[in-house]
Amino acid sequence: MNQNELAVRRAIITMRSSLGEPLTVEDIARTALFSKFHFTRIFEQVTGVSPGRFLSAVRIQEAKRLLITTSLNVAEISHRVGYTSVGTFSTRFSRSVGVCPSKYRRMRGYAGVVEEPGGDPREPGGTVTGCVLRGPAEPYRRTRRSELTFLGLFSDRIPAGRPARCVVLAEPGQYRIDGVPEGRWHVLTHAVAAGPDEDHPAAEGLRVGACGPVTVRRGCCVTGADVRLNPARLTDPPVLLPMLDARWAIRRLGLQAASA
Repeated sequence: MNQNELAVRRAIITMRSSLGEPLTVEDIARTALFSKFHFTRIFEQVTGVSPGRFLSAVRIQEAKRLLITTSLNVAEISHRVGYTSVGTFSTRFSRSVGVCPSKYRRMRGYAGVVEEPGGDPREPGGTVTGCVLRGPAEPYRRTRRSELTFLGLFSDRIPAGRPARCVVLAEPGQYRIDGVPEGRWHVLTHAVAAGPDEDHPAAEGLRVGACGPVTVRRGCCVTGADVRLNPARLTDPPVLLPMLDARWAIRRLGLQAASA
């Protein structure tokens, strides 16, 4: 691990331990022992996003955790994660997660469906193909649990809001996404082990991966957009989407749980 990554890790630890405080990029840069300009540049090199964007995502991630693990009301949670306005918090939470805080609590952190933006299905787009790869330390093993793998195309490195297009796989492997709008997209994926018989699939051991950005043009196919899953690191941008409910995926997509 080089000195830049160590500095960014120190900064992220400061973010996570001070969410209730009015942190600025200058404050965070001081913890990394860099000027604001230099810190912002190396932070983006390491994480793929700006310090301010990362901090905002960490605040929403902690709010998600508090909503499903505590009985604190939305106003109390918004204050704990650094918002002075409940309205601003609720708006940013809804935009990032896809549902409002109260609905996220009722869902207990799991989505029945991942929504994509609307559009004319007759409008030709591009295609993105590739493979979701297991990490080098993860040999293929069939277990009692199926492993749902979500892959979506996003405008930046944080999986938040509605993806431009997405697909859900029963397990890591080949994928193909058609009808992709023209533009530059980050291919982001995360996987969580979950069994169809469980009321609430487990989210421990979340693994994430990223590729791109890739440039998509109408009528063209982007190939080789491979993404490798690895355990989420401190420097990986938080996953703000709800975890996908295995029961919905198995019922709606016909995914089959791997047998022992």
